[in-house]
Amino acid sequence: MKTIQGGSFDSPSETRTFASGKIDILSFEGASVAKATFEPGWRWSQSVKPVVGGDSCRQHHLGYAVSGRLKVVADDGTEMVAGPGDVYMVQPGHDAWVEGDEPFVGLEFQGRTVETYGKE
Repeated sequence: MKTIQGGSFDSPSETRTFASGKIDILSFEGASVAKATFEPGWRWSQSVKPVVGGDSCRQHHLGYAVSGRLKVVADDGTEMVAGPGDVYMVQPGHDAWVEGDEPFVGLEFQGRTVETYGKE
C-alpha cells in the first residue's frame, strides 16, 4: 500500500448523478471519501429512490456537513437537521431532504455509502 495518497474533488475518481444531486468520490487504496451535493428540492424518496428502489434509504451514513441544511427522518420517526459544522451518523431506514434555498454539501466517510450510494 502507498504510504501517502491524495486527491481533489476537482478531479474525482467517479461522479454519480441523480435528480437534483450528485456524489463525487475519491478512491484510495483501502479507503474512499465522497462529497455529496444536493440542490434545493432534492429529496431521497424522489431523487434517489427511483434509481435504487426500496421504501427508505438503506445506507449507513457518517459525514460532516460543509454547507446548507439536510433534514433526516428515520423510519421510527426520529428526526435531525445537519447544518454547517455538524457531524452526523444516520442508520439505514430514513428519508432526507434539503431544507431551505441553499444546496447541502456533505463529506461522507462510511465505506458502504461511498461504494454503493446512488447505484445499488
